[in-house]
Amino acid sequence: MADAGTAAPLVEVARSLRPLILEHADAAERESRYAQPVIDAMREAGIYRALVPTALGGLETTPAELLAMLEELARADASAAWLAMIGSTSGLASAFIDPAIARELFTPGRIAAGVVAPRGTGRRVEGGLVLTGRWPFASGCQHSSLIGLSCMIEGDGTPPSVYHALVPMGDVEVLDTWDVSGLRATGSHDVVLHDVFVPEGHGFSFLPEQQPHQEGALYRFPLRGLLSAVVAAVALGTARGALEDLRALATVKTPTGRQRALAEMATTQVDYARAEGRLHSGRAFLFEMVEELWQARERGERPSEEQRTLMRLASTAAVDGAVAAVDAAYTLAGATSLYATSPLQRRFRDIHAITQHIMVTTVSYEAAGRALLGLTAPPGFL
Repeated sequence: MADAGTAAPLVEVARSLRPLILEHADAAERESRYAQPVIDAMREAGIYRALVPTALGGLETTPAELLAMLEELARADASAAWLAMIGSTSGLASAFIDPAIARELFTPGRIAAGVVAPRGTGRRVEGGLVLTGRWPFASGCQHSSLIGLSCMIEGDGTPPSVYHALVPMGDVEVLDTWDVSGLRATGSHDVVLHDVFVPEGHGFSFLPEQQPHQEGALYRFPLRGLLSAVVAAVALGTARGALEDLRALATVKTPTGRQRALAEMATTQVDYARAEGRLHSGRAFLFEMVEELWQARERGERPSEEQRTLMRLASTAAVDGAVAAVDAAYTLAGATSLYATSPLQRRFRDIHAITQHIMVTTVSYEAAGRALLGLTAPPGFL
C-alpha cells in the first residue's frame, strides 16, 4: 500500500497502469465492471486514498496532481479514470468526520464510493439516524466496501438539511440498472437502503460552511469546484486519448477515393489543429483556476465569489473543449469510427456520457453567467 512518504507521483503511477487497463478494458466494457486486477492495482498504488489526510495514512495530494493523474488514466480508458475519480473523491469524507471514526471507516485497503445527490431521507433516532432511499449512478459500488449517500433529514424540528451518510456496502442493495451507452465499465448501478441505521458521527452535514476536522489547504478548497474539476479531468484525458488514436490512424489510412493518407489532407490538418487548440485552451483555463484557488487556500485566504465562479466555469469549458476534440477525431476517422474495434467509438460514447454529469452541464454556464454579471448565483453552485 502506497503512503505519503514513499508514493511515486500519481501521474507516474497512472501511466504505469496503462498496459493493465488496456488489457482489461474490452472485457470491462462488455461486463459493465472492471476486473479485480485493475481495481487491486489502483488500490495498491494508493489512488483511492489520494485525498485521505496524511494523518490517517492517506496521500493528501494537491488538486492539480489529482487532476493530472485522472487525465492520464483517462488516456487509457475513461471508465477506469471515472472509478479512480469516484474512489479518490469519496475519500474526502474522511476529513469531515471525527478522526477516530475516520480511522475505523477508512482503513488502508478499503475503497469508498459515493453519491452526492440527496436521493434518500433520514430520520433522527437515538444514537444516529435511519436512512431510506434509492440512489442512481453509484459508480464503483461493485468493488467498494463503503459508500457515502446523501439524504435529506426532516422531521427533527429543524429546517431540512443535507447529510452525507457513510454506510457499509453490506447494508446496501445493488440493483442491476447500468445498461447505458457510455462509461459502461463503471458499473454505476442504483443502490437502495430500507430503514438502515447509521450511527451518530458516521457522516457530516453537506453545507458550504461545514468545517473539516483536518487541517490543510486541501480540505478548505471549494468542494463544488473540486468535484467539477475532477469530472473535467476525465474528459480531458479522454479527448487526449482520442486525438492520439486519430494521429495513429491518420498516417496509415487512405480514405476511399483519395490518393493521400488521411494525415496529408488539408481538412484533416485544419480540423485536427482546431481540436488541439480547444483542448489545450480548456485545460490551461482549468489548471490556472485550480492553482489560483490552491494558492489562496495555502495563504489562508477564502477564494472570492468570482474565483469560485471561474473555477466552475473552467470545468465546464474544459469539458466543452474535450467534447469538440473527441467529436473531431471521431468524424475525421470516417467509417472506421463506427466499429466496436475502434477505440474512437468508445471515446465518443464515453465523452458524451460525461457531458450529462450535473457538475458540467450547460446549466453551469447560466449559473456562472449570473454570478459574473453581478446577480445572485443559484443555490449550491458555489
